[in-house]
Amino acid sequence: MRLWLLGTGTPTPSLRRMCSGYLVRTGADVMLFDHGFGAHHRLLELGVPATDVTHVFFSHHHYDHMGDYPRLLLTRWDQGAGKLPELNVYGPPGIAAITGRLIADDGAFGPDLISRTRNQASIDVYRARGGVGERARPRPLVRELMKTDIVEGNGWTVRTTEVHHFQPHLTSYGYRLDADGQSFVYSGDTGPCRALAALAQDCDVMVHMCHYLTGTALSKTYAAYTMGHRELAELAQDARVKNLVLSHMTLQFDRPGMRERVIREVGDIYKGNVYFGEDLMEIPFDSPAPAKLD
Repeated sequence: MRLWLLGTGTPTPSLRRMCSGYLVRTGADVMLFDHGFGAHHRLLELGVPATDVTHVFFSHHHYDHMGDYPRLLLTRWDQGAGKLPELNVYGPPGIAAITGRLIADDGAFGPDLISRTRNQASIDVYRARGGVGERARPRPLVRELMKTDIVEGNGWTVRTTEVHHFQPHLTSYGYRLDADGQSFVYSGDTGPCRALAALAQDCDVMVHMCHYLTGTALSKTYAAYTMGHRELAELAQDARVKNLVLSHMTLQFDRPGMRERVIREVGDIYKGNVYFGEDLMEIPFDSPAPAKLD
């Protein structure tokens, strides 16, 4: 597997950190875990077109985790010109209704899709891109997951668990991808969560929300639904995670000296490899290695 961070930020607008999004390549499959605002731009910066994406897993329905879903869905369909298999979409209950509200006749992009499938000018473009016959509407393969569901693909498995984030108003999931003897765990958004710790046991890489400096939570509820840096270090150490990636970080962290403080304090508790996530960073599944000295 190969893993890239597309967006490591929060809903707070930032040119440095786009909203949540993570890219995994395994075999012939290109998988996205969340696709918030700006993540699609980062995907293009990596040279990955929407037409390469085969699967997308959404952790929950906050806009900073799925704001670029329409762009992915529509661009992939439009540029694919009827030659690609449908996009595989997974997420908590509600993802089917959200998808329908995007692409149904009376959905947000219904008039767009009607014009692109019926107007001769758009049909000309479709055929110029290699499309043949009538132009079909996008029909993504949407599966709503329950909290213990398993998705099996071509040589890979994704397991699901429910995490602590904005219940009862949202259902929020974390995921574990196993392929080729390697494992990737994505927390989605969560506070301290035993179910996620169990899912992450002995994984190679865990990308986890690191939302605030421990001790500065706005309330007990805030601390239950989001993760402080020391609590994250304890979870990663208890789960024997090999490589921990800090992500979904607020502006608290992007100040001189704060990055170094967070890494030091996480390292006081967690003894594996720590990555302070940045957009477009590729994360190795083994230990980090220095570049050649020259």
